[in-house]
Amino acid sequence: MKVLFAGLGSIGQRHVRNLRALMGEHVEILAYRANGDSPVLNADMTVKHGVTLESTYNIRSFSNLDDALGQKPDAVFVTNPNSVHLPVALAAAKAGCHLFIEKPLADSLDGVEELIDIVEHKSLVAFVAYQFRFHPGLRWIKNLLEERRLGTLAAAHIVNGEYLPDWHPYEDYRQSHAARRALGGGALRIQTHEFDYALWLFGMPRRLYAVGGHLSGLELDVEDSVSVLLSCEDRRGVFPVHIHLDYLQRPPQRVCEVIGDAGKVHYDFYSNQVVFHDVKSRTTQQVQFRGFERNQMFVDELRHFLACLRGEAQPLVDLRESVRSLQFSLLADESLRAGTAVAFAPDQRTTLTDSH
Repeated sequence: MKVLFAGLGSIGQRHVRNLRALMGEHVEILAYRANGDSPVLNADMTVKHGVTLESTYNIRSFSNLDDALGQKPDAVFVTNPNSVHLPVALAAAKAGCHLFIEKPLADSLDGVEELIDIVEHKSLVAFVAYQFRFHPGLRWIKNLLEERRLGTLAAAHIVNGEYLPDWHPYEDYRQSHAARRALGGGALRIQTHEFDYALWLFGMPRRLYAVGGHLSGLELDVEDSVSVLLSCEDRRGVFPVHIHLDYLQRPPQRVCEVIGDAGKVHYDFYSNQVVFHDVKSRTTQQVQFRGFERNQMFVDELRHFLACLRGEAQPLVDLRESVRSLQFSLLADESLRAGTAVAFAPDQRTTLTDSH
C-alpha cells in the first residue's frame, strides 16, 4: 500500500506515527511538503532535534504535488491548512486516489460539489476525520438518545475552550493556521468537532444565532470566542442547544450536557467520564473510561479508514455528511458578522438523514 501525506504538521505527523504503528513497513509513505519546515514532533508535542521527518518515518518527500501524485499513491491524507484542503483533495481525486481529509472538509463550499461528483463517479473512499465520533463517552450519549432514556429533550450545553498558545508550544501561535483567517482559522472553522457531534446527536437545526468575536488580547485576525444557540427539534417540539467555543480557557474545558424530562447526562473529556442521572429510578450512573487516551480516537478512525479501503465498512463521515458541519460553521460565521439569527435552507435540512 502506498499513501501520500499532503502536510506534515502536528496532525499529519500523528497520523504518520499511528499508520506506522498499525502497518509497520507494509505501507510506503510519501509526502507533499510545500514548505518542508515542520519540526519532528514527539507524541507529547515536544520537538525532536537533530533528525528529519524523512529519516524518522522512512518518508520520500516531494515539493510539487503533481510529482507526488505521479507516484500513484492509493490514498492521500489531506492534512494541510483548512484553506488548501479542497485544491489538494480535488487533484488527488482526479488522480484516482482515496481520500482521508482532516476536518473541516474546507473553509468554504467552493469546489465541494465538484469533489463529491468526482469521488462518487470514480467510486472512491472519502473520509473526513471527525475523531470524536469514536470517543466512548459521546457514543454512550448517542446510545442514550437512541434508546430515548432522556425522554423529551429540553436543552443541551456544549463547551470547547482551550488557550491557543498552549496548543502547539513549539510554534508561535500567531503564525498558526488557527490564528489566521487566510489559512481557514478561527474558532468557527477550527473547533468544528462540536458542530459535527451536535449534528450527529441532535440532527440539523432550523436556525442558529452566534455571538462573539475577537474578544481577547491574543494577536490574531479571527474570532477567539463564540457562543452559538441552535433551534433543534425533538419528536415533541423545539429545544435549544448551546455551543461555546474559545481559544482562551485555562485550564481547558470540554464538556457536553444533555437534559431531558427523564434524565440528564454529563460528559467531561478531561475527566474521562460520563455521569447519567435517571429520573424514574432516581439513580446516578457514573461511567469512567479508565485507561482511555486521546490518541485512541485517532487510531480507531485510522483503523476505520483502512477497513473502508478494504471494502469492509462505509465511511462514518463521508463528504456529504461532512458538508453539514461545514454549512454549520459558515452559517454561524454569517450570523456572527450580521448580528442576526440565520435559518438553514430547507435543502440543507432535508437532503441528509436525521440523526435519530
